[in-house]
Amino acid sequence: MTKPRLPMMSTRLLAAATATVALAACTTARVVEYPSNRAPSGTTRTSSSPMPPASQAPTATAKVSTPKYGATYEVQKGDTVYHIATTNGITPLDLALWNDIPPPYIIHPGQRVRLYPRSGKAPPPPPTASVPAPRPAAPSSSSAPTPPPAATTRPTAGNLAWRWPADGQVISTYLAGEPTRQGLDIAGSAGEPVRAASDGVVVYSGAGLVGYGELIIIKHNSEWLSAYGHNRKRMVTEGQRVSAGQQIAEMGRTAAPRDMLHFEIRFDGKPVDPQLYLPKK
Repeated sequence: MTKPRLPMMSTRLLAAATATVALAACTTARVVEYPSNRAPSGTTRTSSSPMPPASQAPTATAKVSTPKYGATYEVQKGDTVYHIATTNGITPLDLALWNDIPPPYIIHPGQRVRLYPRSGKAPPPPPTASVPAPRPAAPSSSSAPTPPPAATTRPTAGNLAWRWPADGQVISTYLAGEPTRQGLDIAGSAGEPVRAASDGVVVYSGAGLVGYGELIIIKHNSEWLSAYGHNRKRMVTEGQRVSAGQQIAEMGRTAAPRDMLHFEIRFDGKPVDPQLYLPKK
């Protein structure tokens, strides 16, 4: 069966994963929920596979394995993106991005999907902020040496300058290999601004991926993406160019237990620790 292609993910959503988790004029966001015995567009799933928020840990019965580069899985009847992802210790967003699966994320029996990114390419380490060398102090018997000025250089990655997407307190941090902690959860109140973390183009704006609620994904260049989940209202559309610091959404709790922003930075489709690249608070 022909593998579905990701509209604009080669240009919309995964144009960035190779190179990512309905509201237009309303003020209240809508979470797409499917009946317990159905997945999008008729794809079945078992009722024993609940759909917890992205910040909720997998159930104790989840068969989590360690994916390896090159590992694949053949879709069986009744499988869904959510079920395959959580069974293999990855997120639905991972699976959709690494396999160019377009919304509404339909898969078919016999289809073979990757359980890891296309390559093991590691992101470049964030450079340390440089501290200007102190100038020699003017001779003086009474004054102490002048300390060097504080470093102001923001961390960069791929020639990008990153900034915090929200002002609240970080309540959950990144943990490598943990599918429920592939980014940061930033607390806040409903309606607070969510801002673009760097310049880029919106490649996804929707609510079709379970666990992320109202989700926006921005492509910054051929290798770097950022994702913003659980929004109350999305304020940008696919294909729109945005600037660092521009408001792109209002904070909310779609598919989340509280008002917060779930924020991810991804290199070549694979999540990295955002705190390695964001300015120190």
